[in-house]
Amino acid sequence: MFGTLLELVLPSRCAGCRAPGGEVCAGCAGRLAGPGVAVAWGPPVWALGAYEGALRALVLAHKERGRAGLSVPLGRALAGLVAARWSPSGPVLLVPVPSSGRAVRRRGRDATLLMARAASAALREHGWAARCAPVLRQRRGTFDQAGLGAAARRANLAGALRVTRPVARAAVLLVDDVVTTGASLSEARRALREAGAVVEGAVVLARTEIRQGQQLSINKLMLWKPTYGP
Repeated sequence: MFGTLLELVLPSRCAGCRAPGGEVCAGCAGRLAGPGVAVAWGPPVWALGAYEGALRALVLAHKERGRAGLSVPLGRALAGLVAARWSPSGPVLLVPVPSSGRAVRRRGRDATLLMARAASAALREHGWAARCAPVLRQRRGTFDQAGLGAAARRANLAGALRVTRPVARAAVLLVDDVVTTGASLSEARRALREAGAVVEGAVVLARTEIRQGQQLSINKLMLWKPTYGP
C-alpha cells in the first residue's frame, strides 16, 4: 500500500513498461512518436497504435491509476500525430470527448481534457492557432460501454451529447483516449455538426476491437445501471 501511494506522488518507473526513469522511458516515448495508424470511421481518425502492450499500460495508468503527469507526454504525442496528418488553413479547436460525470468524480479529473490541453499547447509551440475547447457535455444518462456490441454502443450514445458554447464554422479535431467502434466519436461529431462546426477528424491514443463474446444486444441495455452525467 505504501509503495503504491509513494509511486503516485513520486513515480520512479515508466508507466508503460515499469523501467526506471520517470513517467515515460525513452523506449516507450519512441513508441508514442510513431507514424500512427488509420482507424476506419467517417472523417479521418488516427491512433498512436493498437491498444496493447506498453501503449495500453500508458493509457490505463493515465486514465485509471492516477498518473496525471502522463497528460503532457501523451498530449504532445497526439500533437505530433495531428501535425503529421493535417495542414491547418486557420484556427483549430481540439475538442475532447467528455467522460461521464460519475467517471470524472471517481478518477478525480477528466484525463482526456488534460491531454487535449497539453496537445493544443504543444501545437501552439509549433505555430498552430490551436486551442482546447471542452464544449461537449452529457445531457442524459448513458450506460457503461464495456461489454456492448457496436449497435448497442450507438443506441446507448445516440443524442447523449450537447454543445455548450458557440462553435459555428469552427474547424474541429476530436480528441479521445481509445476508439473501439467509433460510437463516441460519431455522437460527438453529430452534436458539433448540428451546432455548425466542421469536424475535420479525430486523434486518439489507441484503437481496439470488440472482443469475442462482447456483443450484448440493445435489449440488454435495460439490465444495466446507467451512468449519469453532471
